[in-house]
Amino acid sequence: MSEPVKSRARGLLFAGLGLAGLLLFAAGLLSAPYLRPWFAQSWFAELWRGAPTDSPFTLEPLPITGLPGWQAEDFAGFLSAFTRSCALLSRLPDDRPMGPHAEFGTVAAWRPACAAASSLADATPGRAAIAQFLTSEFAAFALRPTDPQDGLFTGYYEPELAGSLIRRPGFTVPLHAPPDDLVMVDLGAFRPALRGQRIAGRVASGRLQPYQDRAAIARGEGVDAARVLVWLADPVDAFFLHIQGSGRIRLHEGGVMRVGYAADNGHVYAAIGRRLIEIGAVPRAEMSMQAIRAWLENNPDRQAEIFAYNPAYIFFRELPRGDDRSAGPLGAQGVPLTPRRSLAVDRGIYPLGVPVWIDSFAPTGADGKSEPFQGLLVTQDTGSALKGSVRGDVFWGSGDDAGAIAGRMAASGRIFILLPRPRAQQPAGTGQTIGAADGK
Repeated sequence: MSEPVKSRARGLLFAGLGLAGLLLFAAGLLSAPYLRPWFAQSWFAELWRGAPTDSPFTLEPLPITGLPGWQAEDFAGFLSAFTRSCALLSRLPDDRPMGPHAEFGTVAAWRPACAAASSLADATPGRAAIAQFLTSEFAAFALRPTDPQDGLFTGYYEPELAGSLIRRPGFTVPLHAPPDDLVMVDLGAFRPALRGQRIAGRVASGRLQPYQDRAAIARGEGVDAARVLVWLADPVDAFFLHIQGSGRIRLHEGGVMRVGYAADNGHVYAAIGRRLIEIGAVPRAEMSMQAIRAWLENNPDRQAEIFAYNPAYIFFRELPRGDDRSAGPLGAQGVPLTPRRSLAVDRGIYPLGVPVWIDSFAPTGADGKSEPFQGLLVTQDTGSALKGSVRGDVFWGSGDDAGAIAGRMAASGRIFILLPRPRAQQPAGTGQTIGAADGK
């Protein structure tokens, strides 16, 4: 055997012995009782199990008390919103991933924080107690998109509209329940990498085909199998109800019907505000929900044209009735939304039920003046228009006052994520900057 070949052989032998030794060393470490629990819950264990790691963001730790606006935040309403989400998590298996990205861990990692929140809620705590709970149970991280993007935070609300259970003069705009032939597909059930994504359509000739778009449905196509849930008085009201996703209907027959999102036609949402800017109908600087509504009401002959620009169509279901405004509509997570504490997000990025901190602006000042909007919210809803890791829709409540804020909110901003401390203090994975934050 030549000397170069011998040298390569020796190198391979030593490399093999080194790798074997490293594996034996790791096996010995993992046999230690105090390290097995760490490995079982660590980010590396999730990678070993095949959890997705191609996250569109990195997380950078910071002290939780250093979150922008921490000292001014009163946390009112947060604990009740968070414990509602925790109640749903309690029904899920420990090894269920919290979301489409491994940074959020599994359900098991969130159980201690949820248990602590539940115990604290029973004691009717003040601000200091809630702040102590947060610093003890969570670490804070600034979310940095890997693809730099401007953050955008908007608002939504639960409108109150007039309606009728039967078609009658003055009530001719239908609100449909899901058609019998509509098929909603959770793509994550077929490919783990597609967790959080879904499509909708109808089966024709043994194949899933796109469902009719908004314009076709407005012509009566594809809705022969759909029951009319309620008849509304105004097509503009109906369109905005599709945008908001839920509403309270004051019935002509008496009482109130609460409706919420049930399904959609699978088409990609397109903002009609953008179209109005393109055609010069509304200046960009003046764009708001109120400006859109005013233009539509002043141009009834062009409503159908502008509505059709957004091909997405929402189907609704009746929610439990009630006149109590303090009980918000159900969000996508299946829990009642809390004004100012519930946030709608992109489900392809965020799990539902996790606390996030927003640093943005909202028109909450006198005469709608923009003011800093900084504080803790819970991801409890989603929407077809929400795409991206720094994109959120704040729920403001029910009625006209909430609508006045929601319709004018459109501001840049930043988002921070709170992760349970046992989870947050584990080692980082490839492409991440996760680490323990001081949090004091």
